[in-house]
Amino acid sequence: MDNNLKIYNEVRAVPKEAQKEIKGGRIGGFTDINPMWRIKTLTEQFGPCGIGWKYTITDKRTLEGANGNVSAFVDIDLFYKMDGEWSDAVPGTGGSSFVAKEKNGLYTSDECFKMALTDAISISCKALGIGANIYWDKDTDKYTKTPPVPDTSELDAAEQTARQAYTEIRSAYLKQKDGQKLLDEFIKLDINEVGSIIKSKDLKKITTLNDLLAKVWK
Repeated sequence: MDNNLKIYNEVRAVPKEAQKEIKGGRIGGFTDINPMWRIKTLTEQFGPCGIGWKYTITDKRTLEGANGNVSAFVDIDLFYKMDGEWSDAVPGTGGSSFVAKEKNGLYTSDECFKMALTDAISISCKALGIGANIYWDKDTDKYTKTPPVPDTSELDAAEQTARQAYTEIRSAYLKQKDGQKLLDEFIKLDINEVGSIIKSKDLKKITTLNDLLAKVWK
């Protein structure tokens, strides 16, 4: 078990200088991780890109959403080398806005696929445990010396549940025929509003996406 968690425990902590608080929007108050820190971490663990780790782009596409919004998505397979052998593919799907409706009209981004690629790499890195403490600050095990940071309020826990639900709905959007409906419904709600909805009910009973959907959309 110790060996299985070796990489995970070495890459789970994110230094303060690589963290940035997200202000505004549906995920305001959460933490963004500097993408170059992930590249540095991969390089420290496995070697330079192309030698110790690499990725291939398996698909690029755009999908139309509500109100003229268009999103760009990139699928990748990430590979890393251990003991002289390449790993199996670690898949990742990233997304970014291509055409977004803003207060001054529609805005088209010429960097959407670059940002979607960066997002896809972050998803693959997440599977290796890179930055795990940011995604799940309650995680601990007998090999961890530093205790987890406890939740300070029910609303914080509710917002975390809401963000997790958004991630799962986004995944459903990519994989299931009813995913578009779920995504359209969820993006109508500010994430803090969802947190407030959860807080006003029984927070302890909301542990999964289905629980959230049952509470918010009866």
